[in-house]
Amino acid sequence: MKKTSLIGGIKENFPSGLVVFLVALPLCLGIALASGAPPLSGIIAGIVGGLVIGSISNSNISVSGPAAGLTAIILTAITDLGAFNIFLCAGIIAGVIQLILGFVRAGSISNYFPNNVIEGMLAAIGIIIILKQIPHALGFDKDYEGHQSIFDNGLNFGYFSELLGAIHPGAIVVTLVSISILIIWDKVHALKRIKMLPGALVAVVAGIILNEIFKATGSSLAIETQHLVSLPVPQSLDDFKNLITLPDFAGFTNPKVWIAGATIAIVASIETLLCIEASDRLDQQRRITDTNLELKAQGIGNLVSSFIGGLPMTSVVVRSSANANAGATSKLSAIIHGILLLICVLSIPFILNLIPLATLAAVLILVGYKLAKPATFKHFWHLGKFQFIPFVATVVAVVATDLLKGVGIGLAISVFYILQGNMKRAYYLSREKLDDADGISIKLAEEVSFLNKAAIKKTLKNIKPNSTVIIDARGTSYIATDVLEMIQDFANIRAKEEDINVELLGFKTSYKDYERDEQSHIVVTHKRAM
Repeated sequence: MKKTSLIGGIKENFPSGLVVFLVALPLCLGIALASGAPPLSGIIAGIVGGLVIGSISNSNISVSGPAAGLTAIILTAITDLGAFNIFLCAGIIAGVIQLILGFVRAGSISNYFPNNVIEGMLAAIGIIIILKQIPHALGFDKDYEGHQSIFDNGLNFGYFSELLGAIHPGAIVVTLVSISILIIWDKVHALKRIKMLPGALVAVVAGIILNEIFKATGSSLAIETQHLVSLPVPQSLDDFKNLITLPDFAGFTNPKVWIAGATIAIVASIETLLCIEASDRLDQQRRITDTNLELKAQGIGNLVSSFIGGLPMTSVVVRSSANANAGATSKLSAIIHGILLLICVLSIPFILNLIPLATLAAVLILVGYKLAKPATFKHFWHLGKFQFIPFVATVVAVVATDLLKGVGIGLAISVFYILQGNMKRAYYLSREKLDDADGISIKLAEEVSFLNKAAIKKTLKNIKPNSTVIIDARGTSYIATDVLEMIQDFANIRAKEEDINVELLGFKTSYKDYERDEQSHIVVTHKRAM
């Protein structure tokens, strides 16, 4: 692989790092507020996610930071524990558990996520991004993370009426202008060649200028403060220190802290592994991330974040997909986004507070569309129902519930189809078909598992007396013990009682000679005597 110099890497990845920074900034603040934590705790987590996890992880696309999937857990834990500084001890515990999971190589679980479920998760995230950003695009900003939902004990019709009643014309203008800039920047080849000037930055600057013009002219289109980015602005070093909360280590004596830490570790690790699998699929070069190293990186990141007053983190699909779509080529992009968060929080928060949330919503809406574009649905439709149904089920379940529940439902449906397909391949012949056959040949496939026992058993049961049967295992490397015993019982007992002529080909002399590699099937064929 061609090596890239540090300067070249910065030139290639600065635009994507800038885009992720613009996306991550309001998300970090929104997730902190939704979690009941100090606003700066989300920013601290974003900085650590970029600088610490970005440096340790070998993922080239994924970006870590505070995650929406942990907000309910964090909010409940802070409420139960009574103080954020006590909760930080739970974050430290979560980091230690993730480190242990990395060392015991628990990251290999990600190898068992089917592609159709991962793609379904990505498409669902795209739909969720769009649904959550529509209110902000229209000027309805109760909170940036968008807890307003069309699913609330069924279809939430109040969502639509509340949304339509809160439309802000200025926000719509900024959104449309921003989307137009992003589309033009992506379509016009000459503009795409300006690597160091991403369309998202142009859209953000245009949004700020438009709103400042609206304010200066006294226009009714002017966007109020509550619809802009809201970042704490410390006036002095003491103010900044007061914004940072340090852990109260007395919390380690509280059993609830340990329960919260273990819960965060499990949920954060699963979400991270799902995101890493998705990020590897978004990587144009299809590089493979070491998931065990990723768990270690997440553990170290959560330890550092919790020690300095930050929220727990995961690898996050929204930021990772924005990173990939912006053209990131290495993890340097994630590191750059962390550096930008740090610089801007320390030096120019007042400028960042001029950014309309509508223009950031426009950036995310296009990210969401790329994840959930119709071509992806057509692709899985053409692959057949065994791929399409788990894919769509995952999409619907993730949108209607949450990421973990939705992926769990998708996995369950996918496993059902795998088992069904496995058993169908080991099809049996009906008694009527066997009655028509004077010679029967049963050719076992390379792998024969316990899932095939029922089909083989039914086939053997339907073989009529005085038949000739050939059971061919010459191409078989593994046969489950219970299936092998069933075949031997048929050949040694029933065949002799019913005058069935049985010929066994290629069977090994010992059960131990069959070593299991993976699940398999059998193919049963029969032929008439000539």
